[in-house]
Amino acid sequence: MGEQRHGGQLIADVLVQQGVDALFTLTGGHISAIYDGCKDAGVRVIDVRHEQAAAHAADAYARLTRTPGVAAVTAGPGVTDAITGVTNAFYATSPMVLLGGRNPLALEGMGALQDAPQLELLRPVTKRVDTALETRRLPEVLGYAFRDARAPRMGPTYLDLPMDVLMTPVDTDQVVPAGGGYSHLPGPDPDAVARAAELLASAEHPVVLSGSGAYWADASTELGELATVAQLPVYVNGMSRGILPSSHPHLLGLTRKHALRQADVVLALGVDFDFRLGYGRPPAYRDDVAVIHVDPQADRIGHNREVEVGAVSDVASFLRALLEHDGKFGRSQATPWLEELRAEEARRTAARDEASTSDASPVHPLRFAREVARWADRDAIVIGDGGDIVAHTAGQVRVDTPGYWMDPGPFGCLGVGAPFALAAKHVHPDTPVLVVYGDGSFGLNGMEYESAVRQDLPFVGIIGNDGAWGEMKAFHERVYGDEGMVAQDLSQATSYEGMVEALGGYGERVERPQDIAPALDRALESGVPALVNVLLDRDFRRESTSAYGG
Repeated sequence: MGEQRHGGQLIADVLVQQGVDALFTLTGGHISAIYDGCKDAGVRVIDVRHEQAAAHAADAYARLTRTPGVAAVTAGPGVTDAITGVTNAFYATSPMVLLGGRNPLALEGMGALQDAPQLELLRPVTKRVDTALETRRLPEVLGYAFRDARAPRMGPTYLDLPMDVLMTPVDTDQVVPAGGGYSHLPGPDPDAVARAAELLASAEHPVVLSGSGAYWADASTELGELATVAQLPVYVNGMSRGILPSSHPHLLGLTRKHALRQADVVLALGVDFDFRLGYGRPPAYRDDVAVIHVDPQADRIGHNREVEVGAVSDVASFLRALLEHDGKFGRSQATPWLEELRAEEARRTAARDEASTSDASPVHPLRFAREVARWADRDAIVIGDGGDIVAHTAGQVRVDTPGYWMDPGPFGCLGVGAPFALAAKHVHPDTPVLVVYGDGSFGLNGMEYESAVRQDLPFVGIIGNDGAWGEMKAFHERVYGDEGMVAQDLSQATSYEGMVEALGGYGERVERPQDIAPALDRALESGVPALVNVLLDRDFRRESTSAYGG
């Protein structure tokens, strides 16, 4: 007879086998057995104050490690609270596994406490949902969850764990081994690669769009080589920020719309033609543009627009194959097109920098962004959690390491800041972590500062505080006018920094732009979770604001 182990211990064993060293959770009786297993297996349990934060933290863990992050939540409201974080990961193609408690099978259908149709609720926003019906099969079904989370396109999976299945001891000789395992996709179609090489060779105005798929494929080296060999301008979005260092001569940012309107060939690497890219349609693009679309998921290729070449492949494999044709498209010096874009980039950068010099108090948002970008170390992990203020700041922060800029992604979910920071400090304890907040977004998961203080996971947050839901207020004003404003305003008098101090962290309030960097220095030097609350000009409006991504 073998050793006796309960279901929580079997779960923890699989986490260790999968290389997972942290579990994000909010306590609940349905899942207590998992905590007992993690204690024995050496898996760190990081507990938070809201299940949404646990899911967000698991998402961030996945983004930083390129392996699944794991969250465990109790039944009923625990699962429903986590759904927002899971959905955000789903749209960001981030691999995570959510473990949900469930009432004992013996009470199925009897109206037990916190009973809910959890599989049905999670099915639309996950790649797989499953239930473990026997303790001895827990490793098998959890293995399937990890397999599907990892398989391109990656994304979240969900496993229902009945309480009696988790708590029952079984003989280890009877345990079914972890299921799953997958092989990588086959290489790209050689004909598609050859046709892509021909298009790049003949293009006068080529543009490369590098999206999250390039990050997940770890394609930094290949992308940098292609850009240099073919003298191509590269624009990034999503998790692709940092895939080329900020100083790379082919990496551009402020001229993307300008370039796409003139491009005759677009090489789209792991991107979606969604609101961020003009849905791939005119007037954002020429009518006759030839698109080369590369993605590991076939049904994403050509979504919203026709493509000339569709390659079902991970991005790195495609680029390696494409580089074998460098004799066709290789160039020894920059093209007139690339030089034109560089000149326009320099012009726009200078104009932005000139607009960022205001010494006014309260602080101009562009000056706020400039001060934050100057202060942030290029080796720091920077997290954007907000609307307008993040849009201002993202364009100025320099990112040199893939994955070191994180924001919600295309789902646009506020509240990721502190949960993402918890995961970042666990994965990279010696790396500075900076969260850029709007005052609205801070309120969603601000209590996670307590989680950070209690578990010694220090990070620095900075609020661009305009006393409003700024992006939505601008939209409301344009559509309905500025009289009778409803549900758009907050108060700049609120002491967010005082709240953080009360929770055991460091807080400081700033009203002048020249005081921002010194305050951030003091926040970092405090050695505890910290928040700098910067009062912004309430009257400034960002021109490109949109409420729906149109």
